[in-house]
Amino acid sequence: MTHEYETFMAKDAYKPQRDRVNINIGSVVQREDRVFRIIQVLDFECVIATDLSSGRTANLRVGELRNPDKNIVEHVELTDIADEDWLLAQKRYAAISPLAGKLTIGRDDAELRAEEVGVNVSTLYRWLKRFNSTGSVTSLIPGKRGWKAGNRRTSPDAESIIREVIDDFYLTPQRPSPKHAVIEVMRKCHEKGIDPPSHTTIRARISEIPERERLRSRGYREQAINRFTPAPGSFPHADYPLSVIQIDHTPADIILVDDIHRLPIGRPWITLAIDVCTRTVTGFYLSFDPPSETSVAMCVASSILPKEEWLITHDIDVQWPVWGVPRTIHVDNGADFRSDGFQKSCLAYGINLEFRPVKQPRYGGHIERLLGTLLREIHALPGTTFASIKDRDGYDSDKQAAMTRTEFEVWLMTFICKVYHQRVHSGIGMTPLKKWELGIFGDGAEIGVGVPSRPTDTMSVLLDFLPSFYRTVQTFGVTVDGLTYYAEALRPWINAKDKSTGNKSKLVFRRDPRDISTLWFFDPDLKQYYKIPFADQSLPSMSVWEFIQAKERLKKQGFKNVNEHEILRAITELRDQVEQAKQKSRKARRQAQRRLEHEKPVSKVLPSVTENPTPTPLKQASQTYDNLLVDGDIDTFEDMA
Repeated sequence: MTHEYETFMAKDAYKPQRDRVNINIGSVVQREDRVFRIIQVLDFECVIATDLSSGRTANLRVGELRNPDKNIVEHVELTDIADEDWLLAQKRYAAISPLAGKLTIGRDDAELRAEEVGVNVSTLYRWLKRFNSTGSVTSLIPGKRGWKAGNRRTSPDAESIIREVIDDFYLTPQRPSPKHAVIEVMRKCHEKGIDPPSHTTIRARISEIPERERLRSRGYREQAINRFTPAPGSFPHADYPLSVIQIDHTPADIILVDDIHRLPIGRPWITLAIDVCTRTVTGFYLSFDPPSETSVAMCVASSILPKEEWLITHDIDVQWPVWGVPRTIHVDNGADFRSDGFQKSCLAYGINLEFRPVKQPRYGGHIERLLGTLLREIHALPGTTFASIKDRDGYDSDKQAAMTRTEFEVWLMTFICKVYHQRVHSGIGMTPLKKWELGIFGDGAEIGVGVPSRPTDTMSVLLDFLPSFYRTVQTFGVTVDGLTYYAEALRPWINAKDKSTGNKSKLVFRRDPRDISTLWFFDPDLKQYYKIPFADQSLPSMSVWEFIQAKERLKKQGFKNVNEHEILRAITELRDQVEQAKQKSRKARRQAQRRLEHEKPVSKVLPSVTENPTPTPLKQASQTYDNLLVDGDIDTFEDMA
């Protein structure tokens, strides 16, 4: 190993971890080099714990705690896990899910559940111990087998046939059995000369079909309606914090201005998540890019992770003690929620992903009402577009626009924490924050579920939800969308072959669409991520949308095969045009601001793109919050009970 390679490995290696710290009475935790046992949970920020070596008690900050070193969980790349292992892990998780996360489990309850699922009670306890110590479904995979890429990969052609058979053959009123679906996949693969997938792989794909979709598509419409239609004013199984969260997108009814000239650039998109039980906002993501898998990933990451660093970065003096892995995420049927990578990431965290039935608005009532409430508040801000042209009559939104993206993000967080969370919600009869605290800690009448476990590695959460793909490593590196990437970390994998198949090893890479100048490469031997930059260092940082724009420009110029130098030239031309026109054209300014936001460093904690923002005075007096909580001054929220 060369000195250059060793230097790279030490400098750019990143070892992810998925373990979480349990903040409950009896949990063993570590602060610095001391190990403690928690004896009392004071609030979301502090606990009292006993030093296991000295016996002394101490007041500890939750944010400083981690799991004892011996309990650190080895990272497994999600896309490398064999389908049959995923299926078995899902079955094991389904077996323990009613008991998972409970502080105490009675012997009778365990024996009853073991009998229900047909396993030995000691086996059930072992699965529970493994899952509760990590919070990850990957801990339930047997013997950590099947994690090499070559053992799992199904060819794109075979996957396409499986999907075709499921859609056109299995999900029909004729109701063929899974066995017949397997036979049909095999027949089509033989017909097209494609290596068929295993029976287990096909059955695993069938098992992933949501139950309501299975019933409806196979002619059981009435059963689907009866089983999945909630009673008016209720949402099924959302009876404790983080049991169900809903996520949705909306364009904000406001024109924002760019950071430099403070001229209008257009409306941002908001991706928002709400905890159905407590009505608290668990996270959000703000972007000028349309909704995508990235928007969803960032919103989920912000929901799971603590918010302290995010609030400090934006200089907001308020608590937002809402974090934790939800049991169920409820979303609409958009393609951004249906990607294979996103669904697998949810599975790894033990998250059940449910899709809203088409044309059934009652299923998305909570998040849609919250978005509606938020948009009404936005109508009081300078530059609002209001809800309709009629409402906007006589109001020049462009002329009145005053807030930058950063200022709007600060306003949004301030409104969530200081107004929405503090205001009585008619649907729950108290404030969302009070409902959250009651659900966590309980009171004399109700038992709380306990403080949610905290992820110990924030970057791992983000990486787990970023889009992933497979590539082989050539002598020149790897190629993605015609762009070449290379770093010394790839050298041991050049033309590497999988020992079990003899084919070239297909390795896992992840990419943030906001900045495609770098890939994240997961080394399956070292269990570490490495940053892989453009092979051509003259190429600028760029987002996916900017890259697509450059390719379209070259295509119009008559280029059929686009190389990197032509892309560089096209992007340079586009940026020069934007610089020349950004004071004349809203579209050009919007493109310039998009690029500026993508080039800013991304916080490891949350999808914040600025550090220590300094808001510029607005054209109109900014909205204050001191008088927003006066009785009778504002209406209470109307929502489902």
